[in-house]
Amino acid sequence: MKVIVFGATGSVGELAVKELLGQGHAVTAFARRTSKLKIAHPQLRLLDGNANNAGAVDAAVAGHDAVVIALGAGAARRNRIRSVGTGNIIQAMKAHKVRRLVCQSTLGAGDSWENLNLFWKYVMFGLLLRPAFLDHEVQEQLVRDSGLDWTIVRPGAFTNEPADGSYRLDFPASERGLSLKISRADVAEFLACCLTGPRYLHRAVSISH
Repeated sequence: MKVIVFGATGSVGELAVKELLGQGHAVTAFARRTSKLKIAHPQLRLLDGNANNAGAVDAAVAGHDAVVIALGAGAARRNRIRSVGTGNIIQAMKAHKVRRLVCQSTLGAGDSWENLNLFWKYVMFGLLLRPAFLDHEVQEQLVRDSGLDWTIVRPGAFTNEPADGSYRLDFPASERGLSLKISRADVAEFLACCLTGPRYLHRAVSISH
């Protein structure tokens, strides 16, 4: 499968690129500065661009079978790259008849809000990370309304632990006792695995320890 990863130099995006290559896919890494990637592979193509640029996104999506969105704003908390970039990606996918979309969001978006504890609800997403959280909410709605074959992945807060596959998966909003954390490596593996098979089609899937 030919897969393009948007946000490929981010902490999850880079791991997703590695995981997809390891699974045998041909991967295009799209980011502002792909020179940051320290990956060499015959099935990897590097493509510099800005997801806010609709023309660049349209040209990048052409010829692919699937898209993985792992966009992040870094330290720029009020940056709307997730929603604006995702809107551009969706339009490009429709134009080029690319159907499969896997989008990384966050635990707490949508009905998963009830999984959060008071600290995450009212300090982190209620105050410190509120602009980023609201951008995720808009991003998810765009994906849901896209008419594409989408899956939304909602991970807890990231850690740098190695992947171990022991996290809780696809739990309901009523689930309690979560650590609200998960390793970036586990998230990347799950994003890659969602591309094949219909199990999580048209669903938002929460993952966390």
